Amino acid sequence: MTRNEVLVDLALQGGGAHGAFTWGVLERLVEESWLKVDGISGTSAGAMNAAIFADGYAQSGAQGARAALEAFWRRVAEAGRFSPLQRSPMDILMGRWTLESSPAFIATDMFSRIFSPYDFNPLGTNPLREVLLDLIDFERLAKSPIKLFVTATSVSTGRGRVFGNADLTVDALLASACLPTMFQAIEIDGDAYWDGGYSGNPTMTPLVRECDSKDTILVQINPVERPGAPRAAADILNRINEVSFNAVLLKELRMIALLRRVANPGCGESEKWAQMRIHRISSDMMTELNASSKLLAEREFLFMLREEGRCAAQGFLERHAGDIGVRSSFDLDLLLDTV
Repeated sequence: MTRNEVLVDLALQGGGAHGAFTWGVLERLVEESWLKVDGISGTSAGAMNAAIFADGYAQSGAQGARAALEAFWRRVAEAGRFSPLQRSPMDILMGRWTLESSPAFIATDMFSRIFSPYDFNPLGTNPLREVLLDLIDFERLAKSPIKLFVTATSVSTGRGRVFGNADLTVDALLASACLPTMFQAIEIDGDAYWDGGYSGNPTMTPLVRECDSKDTILVQINPVERPGAPRAAADILNRINEVSFNAVLLKELRMIALLRRVANPGCGESEKWAQMRIHRISSDMMTELNASSKLLAEREFLFMLREEGRCAAQGFLERHAGDIGVRSSFDLDLLLDTV
């Protein structure tokens, strides 16, 4: 039975190498011909996935989007072969996806607490720049049928800036993924920018205001909840980052939930808020991975995450395909109960 086409928009979180999970999700979703992507909001790795996907789609449809994503992550894996950040022999032997025992990771972590990227990377180089320039045609991306919203955080104001198709550049993508302890701030139009996760991971509002779709699928790779309180120093820092990077997203989701309760269904923008349907794709595996693995670019790790993303998307479709275009499958009212 052929299903009628449904417009959806996508919200893609950032998380370094964990973005390969989103690669798998997108790859599986685009195989469903009845799902038509209207817009994508992405931050950090989510922004990379969004831009690569939209440019590939503009070039040759769904197949082009799949091919572009695979080309990008293969390039990341190739660059990872030469990275000093490699798993220790014991971790490899035990099958653990972590860098916590890696001498290079430990040294880098300590080094970044003493020196800034302006000290150890005075030229401001970023290996992703050439990869993005090689794989994305930004003129074509500006005309992509998929609306893009990429968030970066202004260093001076702390507010998020959302870049759309017309003003999206390689600098905007790098700014969205600019961790301040690893890379120099990216200057755009005279302002300096850091990782967009500090102001929106990802930003939801443009999807509601500027897209025709009424269904948003959130691909979540940063755990919202973890049992217990962390005790190890690395675990404490990881949890602090997770809480801060999820805070703005949770506020926006609560806002959507609240506006759905009070919006006037017959009045302009209020009607759009009232009609929004939210869905979420996530995996318990992302909770089990530690923060150091966000810097792990081994091919086996990236392709494992891709497969996990495909499985998560498949499970979502099996449970909730019938909800898309009809009702929310993610209960936002639960967020209001936690305020």
